[in-house]
Amino acid sequence: MKLSSKKSKKEDHEYIAVNSNNNKFKIRNPFSEEVKVNSKKVDIKIFENENGFTYLVFKKKKYLAEIVEKNQNRYTVLLNGVSYSFSIETPISYKRKKYLDKQKSNSKTEILSAPMPGKIIDVLVEENSLVKEGEPILILEAMKMQNEIGSPVSGKIKKVLIKKNDAVLKDDLLIEIEK
Repeated sequence: MKLSSKKSKKEDHEYIAVNSNNNKFKIRNPFSEEVKVNSKKVDIKIFENENGFTYLVFKKKKYLAEIVEKNQNRYTVLLNGVSYSFSIETPISYKRKKYLDKQKSNSKTEILSAPMPGKIIDVLVEENSLVKEGEPILILEAMKMQNEIGSPVSGKIKKVLIKKNDAVLKDDLLIEIEK
């Protein structure tokens, strides 16, 4: 999907939207009046009604739209009750992201880091134990809620870097898993 505008080159900015399936969509001037999808002009209108609800009108159909979550460049949008998650990248940050993902996939070790600050309530695995992707490996308490953290990959626990009752910050290293 390519969105572009007839505004001056000074205001012409390109971004790349990447969804959870790693599909890439190029966007040019997302707030412009004229929208093009795959180089063809399309009639899309975005408006807010008197009650503060945002709607998108496309092909004579009206869709209720809401930004559910925004965290830095990552968004979750609810469109007619269906959730869509994506990130917005500049061309340079997109190339960097692809490069880092490639390096990560070549690595035989996956490092699990804390998704948020909190306290380790329980560690459910030991070193050298086998885990499957999605299997719970620890419980992290954050904001008085206990969060079960699953393994991002299948493999063998190489190192457990935390223990019960440890306080962790966001992005602290927790566990190393050998794929």
